[in-house]
Amino acid sequence: MQDLKGKVAIVTGGSRGIGRHIALKLAQRGADVAINYRSRQSDAEGVIKELEEIGVRAMAIKANLANKPEARGVIREVHKQWGRIDILVNNAGITRDKTMKKLTDDDWDDVLDTNLGSVFATCSEVLNIMLEQTYGRIINISSFVGQSGNFGQANYAASKAGVIAFTKTLALETAKYNITVNAIAPGFTDTEMVAQIPENIREKIVARVPMGRFGQPDEIARAVVFLATEGDYITGQQINVNGGVYM
Repeated sequence: MQDLKGKVAIVTGGSRGIGRHIALKLAQRGADVAINYRSRQSDAEGVIKELEEIGVRAMAIKANLANKPEARGVIREVHKQWGRIDILVNNAGITRDKTMKKLTDDDWDDVLDTNLGSVFATCSEVLNIMLEQTYGRIINISSFVGQSGNFGQANYAASKAGVIAFTKTLALETAKYNITVNAIAPGFTDTEMVAQIPENIREKIVARVPMGRFGQPDEIARAVVFLATEGDYITGQQINVNGGVYM
């Protein structure tokens, strides 16, 4: 299926993990895809090669999205090069896990600026482009932690809860312009980050999941593609892809 042929998509944090899978899935449906990365140039170059092998246009832009001018610059560069932006997937995110007794100002600011501040910056920049097109699909990657909370993740939980609230507000403001804004809230997903957790802790995490396993990045990516291709009458929603860990 080439139902996204002619569309331009941006995936922040697209050089690895969930972001990489999202970029590839969008390309498989025909979209030209730009990814953003912060530091791992070799990973980004590998994704670009995979995208080009699918047969779409691809570009990688280095930027620290915690810096709002740099985040806005990603949007501007893609629009300058390709002339339109149809799909924005805000996937970039970091963790700085500590209990409140140990959490520092820097731990708080780094996570909030990256996970939530970047969503504000990219959306505020892309909005005029999508308004002019009278078309846009914005998909923000949140987390079940933003719904349920999680021990040692006050900063991360706050940032991801903020993404959900921001999503609902922007959806209200843009619905009449044929722009949909939705959030996807993954559960524990089998990424590089999870792979670094000791095996005994991983077993305890899986025990919390009713479906008895970690999610796969491809499962998150399929939800993104659904919203981008079939979600014309879906806006302001949070879609949980979490194996039942939060209901």
